[in-house]
Amino acid sequence: MQVNWKGVYPAVSTQFNKDESLNLSASQQMLDRLINEGVNGIIVCGTVGENCSMSAAEKRQVLAAAKEAVNGRVPLISGVAETTTALAAQYAKDAEAIGIDGLMVLPGMVYRSAPHEAIHHLLQVAKNTALPVMVYNNPISYSVDISLDSMEVLSEQPNIVAVKESTEDTRRISELYNRFGNRFTVFSGVDDIALESLMLGATGWISGLTNVFPQESVAIYKLAAQGRYAEALEIWRWFLPLLRLDTIPTLVQCIKLAEQLAGRGAETVRAPRLALSGAERQRVISLFEQAMATRPDLRKFTL
Repeated sequence: MQVNWKGVYPAVSTQFNKDESLNLSASQQMLDRLINEGVNGIIVCGTVGENCSMSAAEKRQVLAAAKEAVNGRVPLISGVAETTTALAAQYAKDAEAIGIDGLMVLPGMVYRSAPHEAIHHLLQVAKNTALPVMVYNNPISYSVDISLDSMEVLSEQPNIVAVKESTEDTRRISELYNRFGNRFTVFSGVDDIALESLMLGATGWISGLTNVFPQESVAIYKLAAQGRYAEALEIWRWFLPLLRLDTIPTLVQCIKLAEQLAGRGAETVRAPRLALSGAERQRVISLFEQAMATRPDLRKFTL
């Protein structure tokens, strides 16, 4: 199975009203704006999208609303984060029926899987859909590393076509290419090492902070793809303090607050997450204000 997944794919937030109910119209407006500003794909119902904070029915509502808003303009991929393999397989079937373009599959939630259990889970989800599947490898957050040996087993499943590499070890990108060639499309999944990952051959960047500064994110990708690393570094170094927010436990609250400051969404999250307060909140505000005060002029870069 061949896919043309490349570029910058924001892992979008799910917008909620003040009472924590879904705000589907706000989510759709956010998606439309991101696409108009040049992102290459959309990831819904990922970690930033608070997948595990939504009911099964709500997740399907979010997928349908996203499908309507995206309207085929870019690939639309959904995270699959369920507590059991059966629920994840059913989600994959439902996402395919709704018309999503692909799936980003996480290991089973809550239970800490052994490597062979994670392989079984990923394979069963992939076998229950005709959609292309991206493996989400994030051992720091989900306590299991989808190793190179695991990827060897997964490579036998034709519709497992990509990996979101979030080990924070950029050597893994070269190791994937050395072992598998172009068998898998490789995405960087950690915001603050994305440029290094692109330089090492990652074909895409799944990003949280792209929700706040999409045009700068796309510019970094385009410049890196053209080998114009010195120019990419100019934007990258400006962006890095904010990108660090993607690597801490409160990343969802940080990103949604930054979205609100940028006039791109609301900071409302679902409990047990709570909106930031005190010094942590002020830190995000200060980082955002500094970024706005020193924002690079993208007109100087011929893209």
